[in-house]
Amino acid sequence: MRTRALKASVALVGAAALTLTGCFAGPSQKPTADVTAEPEYSGKLSVLTKFAGDPLSPYFEGLAAAYEKKHPDVDVELIQETDQSIKDKTKTLTASGALPDVYFTWTGNWAENFIRGNRAADLTEVIGPGTPWGRTFGKGSLNAFAHDGRYYGIPLYNNGKFMGYNKAAFAKAGVKAPVTFDELVGSCPALRKAGFEPIAFGNKDGWPALHYLQQLFAYNVPTDVREADYRPQTATLDHPGYLSALKQFKALVTACTNTGAGTNGVLYTSAQEAFSHGKAAMYYQEVLEFDTTTAGGSVKPEQFGLFRLPAPSGARGDVRVLEGAPEGYFVNADSPRAALAVDFMKFVTDLPAAKTLSSPPYGQPSTVVGAVTPQTSSKAVFEGIEAVNRAPRLAGWLDMVTVPEVADAWLAGGEALISGSRTPEQVLETVRRASAAAK
Repeated sequence: MRTRALKASVALVGAAALTLTGCFAGPSQKPTADVTAEPEYSGKLSVLTKFAGDPLSPYFEGLAAAYEKKHPDVDVELIQETDQSIKDKTKTLTASGALPDVYFTWTGNWAENFIRGNRAADLTEVIGPGTPWGRTFGKGSLNAFAHDGRYYGIPLYNNGKFMGYNKAAFAKAGVKAPVTFDELVGSCPALRKAGFEPIAFGNKDGWPALHYLQQLFAYNVPTDVREADYRPQTATLDHPGYLSALKQFKALVTACTNTGAGTNGVLYTSAQEAFSHGKAAMYYQEVLEFDTTTAGGSVKPEQFGLFRLPAPSGARGDVRVLEGAPEGYFVNADSPRAALAVDFMKFVTDLPAAKTLSSPPYGQPSTVVGAVTPQTSSKAVFEGIEAVNRAPRLAGWLDMVTVPEVADAWLAGGEALISGSRTPEQVLETVRRASAAAK
């Protein structure tokens, strides 16, 4: 078995200056991939994942080994990256024309850049809703990777954002799970008095703040207005709900975190560990993190509770909207091994593999129908993904649904709001200017 998990990034030539938009200057020529051909079971197949580190890396490693055993002449080369490092790795590989045969993608504008740039193979004939493979997935997850009626992505797992809480900490402080935003902020003094950091929060990478903001935007800004504001061509960003959300987020950081302005220097993994080891009462986390935060720490699965970030009173958006999005994989449109790539991803997403993915220690709720059940998944993962499936609409990650220039402005704005270097009004004005410049 010759599978290689390459966890270290290659030198990022000019990566700091790259934006995803810049990667697509000079689009690829017409794609040559034939995804409907019979696969040739030989040669090297390169796969870029977002599964580096424990406990995730063994998942693809095991699948690669099993696929190589089934097809001895195939060499699966894994390039395993983290949630943060994969962004720079993907930009670098795209700019250099060296995308692997299969590569990870988010939904939203991030995915659409690859589709418009002819970097993602059109998989409609093999994964469209009416195909045998397509029927194995939830329709919503397939649609998340659709563009102009065509289907490009292979959805691996679904995801949503929830506030995880330590039931024992809440009991000690004499507080209950809040149902309104004011109750959430109001519970923090009692939790702090009981010896806990109310909410563990690390924003060194910038995007954790955007997760709070996007859910608050969904609550405070009507859906049609918010989605129009993602696109510079239709954006105004003048709804008063944006300012309300920015002020609510600032109030939460001030009242409920121990580090306050210093949060920008704390890794999100450090916040996760603070919650896992019982130092913090709450931690805003993705369904993908549930099994990790209850593995090896002092917060056991039976002590773990979850609730949606509560909506503020008088919210003018849709309080039923939940922040989240499926995540998945593209096949390189220029890959000469596209048919083999499709075959490998069918292997990755068959029901037994999907059930394994949805189970501890991975806890990544598969988009394959029938994979997430009370028997296969932890109670928290099952409860969380059921809530995701019940939500009438999902609000995608803020740094992925809009263009890179605006995403960067939101990232900088969230950090400035936390540090106190900008007011909510100043942050919003900066984002407006970035959006106007991107038209």
